[in-house]
This record gives sequence, structure tokens and C-alpha cells, in this order.
Amino acid sequence: MLLFTDWRLVKMADLIKIYDVATGEEIEREMTKDEQAIRDKEVADHLKVIAAKEAAKESAEAAKEAAQAKLAALGLTTDDLKALGL
Repeated sequence: MLLFTDWRLVKMADLIKIYDVATGEEIEREMTKDEQAIRDKEVADHLKVIAAKEAAKESAEAAKEAAQAKLAALGLTTDDLKALGL
């Protein structure tokens, strides 16, 4: 039997919609506690990934600004570095 699941949040209740491709039957039910725990972990993991990406982006931007400030203190620009092949 071939099944696939659609996880979604509806009216503050987590529901699972199951489609039986062989029969065309649709079943919609609330998640079990185990399914909810798995989904909660997946959401938490995803939020951690997003936070890590944002932190890396902010860190890179801060490093770039610091490097540009150092160049400016030396009287150089990024174009000067490009001209030097750096």
C-alpha cells in the first residue's frame, strides 16, 4: 500500500492527512503523542538551523565591516586591494 502524509497546523490542532493512492481514500486525524514529539523536534531543529545561518551571516557582515574599517584606517579601499590582486 502506497501512502504519503501531509503535516499541517489547523486551528491550533496538528492534523495528519493521509492519502491512500491505491484507493483514493483520504483520512484526516490528529497526531499521536509520538508523532507530535517527532514534529516538535523537527521544528526545533529547523529553528536552530535558521538561527545558525543568521548568526553566521551577521558574523560575516561584522567581519567585513571590520576589514573595511581597517582598510580605511590605512587609507586603502577594496578597489586598491583588487588592483593589487588581493
